[in-house]
Amino acid sequence: MPLSHPVDRELQHQRDITLKGYQRSDGLFDIEANLVDTKTYGFPSDDRGQVNAGEPLHGMWVRMTIDTEMNVIACEAASDFTPYSICPGAAPAFANLAGLKIGPGFNKAVHERVGGVKGCTHLREVLAQMATVAFQTLYPIRARLAREARKNRDVAGEPPTQPGAKPSLLGTCHAYAPNSPVVKKRWPEWAED
Repeated sequence: MPLSHPVDRELQHQRDITLKGYQRSDGLFDIEANLVDTKTYGFPSDDRGQVNAGEPLHGMWVRMTIDTEMNVIACEAASDFTPYSICPGAAPAFANLAGLKIGPGFNKAVHERVGGVKGCTHLREVLAQMATVAFQTLYPIRARLAREARKNRDVAGEPPTQPGAKPSLLGTCHAYAPNSPVVKKRWPEWAED
């Protein structure tokens, strides 16, 4: 169902964000983001002279390399287009994200390492979305590894870990609300009326 029909309007600004998750040949994963801001009109820029209509005001990249446990192994950023010549100087700070774990507290830890004057607002904003893409990219792999680990424990005679443990997705969005039909079908033991 699309949005309602808008009042007549004219496009002024466009932000395109592309997020991709890759499995690498070395067993790690790259999560990449590309952010591009454009205007439909030209305007003068103190550092760039003139920014023409359709020319990127921001053109930025971030790559996080992670393992199957969602640990950030490395992070790099680059800024091809920025409003000020000083802006690309923020990119090296994103290497400081190495060692973080994507999960609870990730956004706070990102802010501590590259927040405010330590980083770039636009590069930092895409990191939360990259974390979501990391989960989406690794979900089938992590699920397979968990199944294999359970199978190996069962073969070794060890009890499965946390039988009946609460699903981590429960309560994280509308579809996974305890009273939703999705939860009632997928995890009936956790469903609420």
